Amino acid sequence: MDSKASKAASLSYSDINEGSVYIFSRKISEKDVKEFAKLSGDFNPLHVDAEFGRKSRFKGNIAHGMLAASLFSALIGMHCPGEKSLYMSQTLNFRLPVYYGDTLTVKGTVISKNDSIKVITLKTEILKNDKVAIDGEAKVRVMEE
Repeated sequence: MDSKASKAASLSYSDINEGSVYIFSRKISEKDVKEFAKLSGDFNPLHVDAEFGRKSRFKGNIAHGMLAASLFSALIGMHCPGEKSLYMSQTLNFRLPVYYGDTLTVKGTVISKNDSIKVITLKTEILKNDKVAIDGEAKVRVMEE
């Protein structure tokens, strides 16, 4: 993943509406996978060994599922709600493999709000060629004064 610094959104709880959708895209590179392997300590050959990947059922190396799923952190921390976020939980369903070079679309849809504790629930999806590669649900507290 690139290290371009961008400014996080700063949405207030009242700025966020049920049905609102937040989207961004990111291309996953071989370098991203190798750096994630170093960071996480997961050097499974399915991710980092070209020959092993070619011989696998996937016919090539695939990115760590958690590398792709980590893009949900960028969704929450940078887009909705951004700097006022406190990530509380995330469920994950891995549906399709992510290969080196795949461009992923990360999408969050606000499905509910709990006004008493200022928590939003988002349907989270990572799409690859308009098909769901990973999905789940995130709960996020919007931190306000």
